[in-house]
Amino acid sequence: MNLTEGMEMKQIKNLMHETARKQDLSRKTEKSYLHYIQSFLLFHDERYPKEMGVPEVQAYLSHLAVEKRAAASTQNVALSALLFLYRQVLNVDLPDIESIERPQRSERLPTVLSRPEIQAVFDNLGHGVEGLVIRLLYGSGMRLSECLRIRVKDIDFDHNQVVVRNSKGRRNRVTILPRSLKPALQKQLAHSKLVHKNDLFDGYGSVEIPAALASRDPNARREWAWQYVFCATHRSCDPRSGAVRRHHLSTDSIQRKLKQAKEAAGLAKDGGCHTLRHSFAAHLLEDGYHVRTVQELLGHKDIKTTMIYTRLIGHGDSGVPSPLDKLMRRAS
Repeated sequence: MNLTEGMEMKQIKNLMHETARKQDLSRKTEKSYLHYIQSFLLFHDERYPKEMGVPEVQAYLSHLAVEKRAAASTQNVALSALLFLYRQVLNVDLPDIESIERPQRSERLPTVLSRPEIQAVFDNLGHGVEGLVIRLLYGSGMRLSECLRIRVKDIDFDHNQVVVRNSKGRRNRVTILPRSLKPALQKQLAHSKLVHKNDLFDGYGSVEIPAALASRDPNARREWAWQYVFCATHRSCDPRSGAVRRHHLSTDSIQRKLKQAKEAAGLAKDGGCHTLRHSFAAHLLEDGYHVRTVQELLGHKDIKTTMIYTRLIGHGDSGVPSPLDKLMRRAS
């Protein structure tokens, strides 16, 4: 049986959109999952999903690895998408699914900017909202998507902290609110509040909120506390619901601003916004903070993920001296 005889692709897409909203998946995750689900079904000639199982999943993953030469991270996302399709969307538990091993990503040391390099970037940012976001990324260790999704109620000025909700792994955590950014953030909130007031006056003013809250309190989406701190310049149509709302700033604008600042500073190192998160972790460890503390601030589930930063510190001025320096001192 193929999709034209059973469940059509459109029906699967609608079911997936509905399930994704109930589970509060990000738009990026939903889009990525849908891409790999469609690719999987096309690879198997649009066979009805419930007629397939672990062998077909393995065959598709092998196709990605061997023929498409997809990275381990891509294969893992594809597997997560298929697990979502069967377990969450179709309510089918694939037998022996645990026998599929997730590909191991090759271990690469993350790129870290030195403190002078960070300062050089900041000197070329200016004082716009993009510059504020970039400074906050380094000062808090948040991922770019996490930072742009923070709501008004998530900032605690009294305790100098930010609540990061529904982050990677669907966990919540608390991280640092840099004291030096409090005046700029308060100014940004004043701007966002004025934008929200005008939206309400125009008959809009609602934002996307968790599905469970929306069903319990439909009016919450118009409350000031739930508005995005870094609101978008214009209202837009939500592609999933069709509602006209004000979203947060786009990731593209922040990444573009950071790239321009790095070029202006003359930095040759690779890396984008996530490099600021790596730098946050490495610099805290350099300052002597315990790796467990850094793990909690970053929201890493496994401390092994945090431990990789310890390999990036302790080999400079305060660490092991180069044997060349000893040789040169003796010769002088």
